[in-house]
Amino acid sequence: MTRLNELRDNPGANKVRVRIGRGIGSGVGKTGGRGGKGQTARAGVAINGFEGGQMPLHMRMPKRGFNAWNPKDFNEVRIDRIQAYIDSGKLDAKGVVDSAALVAAGVIRRPKDGVRLIGSEGFSAKKVTFKVDYATKGAAAAIEAAGGKLDLIPVKETWKKAPRAE
Repeated sequence: MTRLNELRDNPGANKVRVRIGRGIGSGVGKTGGRGGKGQTARAGVAINGFEGGQMPLHMRMPKRGFNAWNPKDFNEVRIDRIQAYIDSGKLDAKGVVDSAALVAAGVIRRPKDGVRLIGSEGFSAKKVTFKVDYATKGAAAAIEAAGGKLDLIPVKETWKKAPRAE
């Protein structure tokens, strides 16, 4: 049995911190491991990606693709997960299954920009009506095969193409 006065840390558990800038003999005196003079020898250095006047690498690389300025963030829900919630009684299959119903059942935490149904297996609930933004081909086929109905919310066009002057 170990006594309180015999308690010790494991060997190597506590290391003594190296105190820099404490004289020549310490090995990390004078510049304190920071090298020579200039910006990097001081506090508050902000030169990530800066290459000393040369064009930085991230600017030398070619641009690829397109990033939308307002991308939509959808909840992706597997249909076998919805089936599990229906089987456990947390989700009512008789009503319309939309984002509000999924939040109330605890399938998703918040509605975000809408719901996408994914997956193609594990769904067998009869006569379930879904009102969602998107469904994969496999998910749509599985819902139709089980006798359910899929209502997709139409996408709102937020911009109009200008007519061409001919």
